[in-house]
Amino acid sequence: MSSKTEIAVEERFTSSNPLDAVPDEMPFDVPYGLPISLDRALTVIRAAVAEAKNRNWKMNVAVADSGGNLVAFQRMDGAMLASIQIAEHKARAAATFRRPTKVFEDGVNLMHLNYLLAFDGVIASRGGIPLIEQGRIIGAIGCSGGTDSQDEVVSKAGVAVIEQLPAS
Repeated sequence: MSSKTEIAVEERFTSSNPLDAVPDEMPFDVPYGLPISLDRALTVIRAAVAEAKNRNWKMNVAVADSGGNLVAFQRMDGAMLASIQIAEHKARAAATFRRPTKVFEDGVNLMHLNYLLAFDGVIASRGGIPLIEQGRIIGAIGCSGGTDSQDEVVSKAGVAVIEQLPAS
């Protein structure tokens, strides 16, 4: 007869259901930090908007604090009006769920985990990315207006600012 450990290892490697995998560590276990300041949020937005302008894309860019509350927002001239709420939603979801919204997009589109769409506040569209400083979430950026991949490129430009600036 097999031990419980052998059974668990066997199930882990023989199951075709990815939900049966039991990670050793808690995924996305990034602690929340102090909320991003308005000045830093505006710096993130400026970097994201500069990237969008450089590519001639019209975007809406939102920055939420570590609690998912809107801190700053900018709609570029000509950006799609429907994307205002989407950008805010992406920033809020990335902050409150402590992960990029691309994780939800992949979960639905690649792994067919459609139950994710039933969770309040989820958006299965990339372009929302947590802003992490010294290992803590200080907020998140959300971009919308283009394709999901364009939104993600612009968001990453904003994230890069936090990675380059000294901690506040």
